[in-house]
Amino acid sequence: MRLPLLLLLGTVLSAETHTIYPKSYYNSFDHRHPVLARIKPGDTVSTRTADASGRDYTGQPVAPSGNPQTGPFYIEGAEPGDAIAIRFDRMRLNRRWGYTGYRLGLFSLTPEYVERIYPKAYKQDAAYPGRADILPWDLDIQKQTVRLREPSSKLVKFEFPAQPMLGCVGVAAPGVFAPTSGISGNYGGNMDYNQVREGATVYLPVFHAGALLFVGDGHALQGDGEPTGNGIETSMDVTFTVSVIKRANIPNPRLETGEFIVAIGSQPEFNSSLDRALRVATVDMIDWLVNDYKLEPWAAHELIGYLGKYDVITVAGSMGLRIPKNVLPAKAAR
Repeated sequence: MRLPLLLLLGTVLSAETHTIYPKSYYNSFDHRHPVLARIKPGDTVSTRTADASGRDYTGQPVAPSGNPQTGPFYIEGAEPGDAIAIRFDRMRLNRRWGYTGYRLGLFSLTPEYVERIYPKAYKQDAAYPGRADILPWDLDIQKQTVRLREPSSKLVKFEFPAQPMLGCVGVAAPGVFAPTSGISGNYGGNMDYNQVREGATVYLPVFHAGALLFVGDGHALQGDGEPTGNGIETSMDVTFTVSVIKRANIPNPRLETGEFIVAIGSQPEFNSSLDRALRVATVDMIDWLVNDYKLEPWAAHELIGYLGKYDVITVAGSMGLRIPKNVLPAKAAR
């Protein structure tokens, strides 16, 4: 997918850098939301996101809770059937605290264990007012570490390197569908994939003119699958560069890092099983290898069978399939 910008649009466009801070946020991936900014392919945007509760970098509530989104960004030249590539150039913590759930979600556990789980409530207002079921974390911006403020374990030191990521990156969903920012689908959305980090490129299909890109739901750290139902939730400073890939016709989100390409079986949590997400990711990876890398179909099958790595993106929703880039041929030009 990494094609020169001139090939992506076939025209010379002067790239610009924009600093754009939102004054309002949205809790759905709806094509009817007012556009925050229009940007050209090749442009770079620096912006901010609020946390999942709607609090900004100062810790003040600025939006309704439930993963408020920054955007939408209208990308000039993006049309239905195209794809956009969002390269995350910079993704950094911008405040000194975050929060997580107090226990694993019941969706992560077997029924027999659920009967003996500890109560959900920890302490009223421990992280912010009005909540008793979340824990406060201290974020060290200089050292790039996270530390659980309370409670404390006698055996484990809960201090780890931060790995900033975005839980949400998506475009306006197809048709008149306006999914909330709590779920994901073929448009991206609340995928909660911990590989959506600085340096990664996310590819999304385009369903409406301008694609209408949204970003949000920053996490300072999150394990595979998001088994507590959240990461270390916090606000984020984000810089990204966007490109348009004409007539890409990709069916689902994809991701690329320095080491891997990843096909994502993105679907709403709790509505479809993980085995379906695995199949969606596998089929898309076959198509990606055959169409873009020109592998023989049998070679794509064998590569997946013996070098593929599956990621549980969310325990009740999505799966990813990774293939190492060092075994792949150069990608054919479109």
